[in-house]
Amino acid sequence: MNDQPIIDAHHHFWDLSLNKHPWLCGEERIPFRYGDYSSVCKNFLVDDFKYVTKNQNVVKTIHMEAEWDESDPIGETKWLHELHDKTGYPHAIISQAWFCNDDIASVLAGHASYPLVRSVRQKPSASSSPEQFKPGIKGSMADPQFRAGYKHLCDHGFHYDLQTPWWHLGEAVDLACDFPDTTIILNHTGLPSDRSEAGLEGWRQAMELFAAEPNTAVKISGICVPGKKWTPELNSGIVLDTIRIFGVDRCMFASNFPVDGVVSSYDEVFDGFKEITKNFSQMDRNKLFHDNALKYYRPV
Repeated sequence: MNDQPIIDAHHHFWDLSLNKHPWLCGEERIPFRYGDYSSVCKNFLVDDFKYVTKNQNVVKTIHMEAEWDESDPIGETKWLHELHDKTGYPHAIISQAWFCNDDIASVLAGHASYPLVRSVRQKPSASSSPEQFKPGIKGSMADPQFRAGYKHLCDHGFHYDLQTPWWHLGEAVDLACDFPDTTIILNHTGLPSDRSEAGLEGWRQAMELFAAEPNTAVKISGICVPGKKWTPELNSGIVLDTIRIFGVDRCMFASNFPVDGVVSSYDEVFDGFKEITKNFSQMDRNKLFHDNALKYYRPV
């Protein structure tokens, strides 16, 4: 086992016998950036996590909401606390919330009654490409109803975990500016799926604008490419550009497992991070693999 301590800043558990994850339990598969994800449509619980991480020194984990039934967002938080009481996992939680719903204030208060919740996620509405970007679409970060719900996060000291393609990061900049007391943690590195020169340049420019806001951070995760294994050769540019843009104090490595298991193993992801950062100081590596997740999510 490698001795580098890891806090996995973004992973999921699910028990499909509960029938609470429509995208996993239903007969129809949703459109997904990695293509066919049928291989992960099975239970993924603590023993499964321990098995895939057996070669890594994972000391704590941060659970990301896994698109549990939208009509019962607190149900997942309750289930995860029961799991924690039985197994010790997970060590902190990012819960589901829907800012445009009329009950958002009570949902956030409900999450706040559970001691492991540190942040919430809603994937805002987004245009499908930079060319089709339309500002202020319903359900987006610029939607007044979204922002009216978002303002309640500071009542509980919650962060906002944001998953959105990079061409919507201008709206995230406005959100960060207008609500400076709430930290926005960008998921999956801004989704740099277009690896063309133009695509990467657009991604870098958007990331630089977002990173200029002091209340932002990023999780380096979810950067697999359909049909290709996770390799340092494929992903070093994305990883190093992100660290350069945000600095080592605002970046965290994460697995996005079991989802990224569609295209790569847990070891391929984390051994890849280690290879890319092999020339970093041990202090900086500790920040990326462990310390920053500890700082932002305060796992127990």
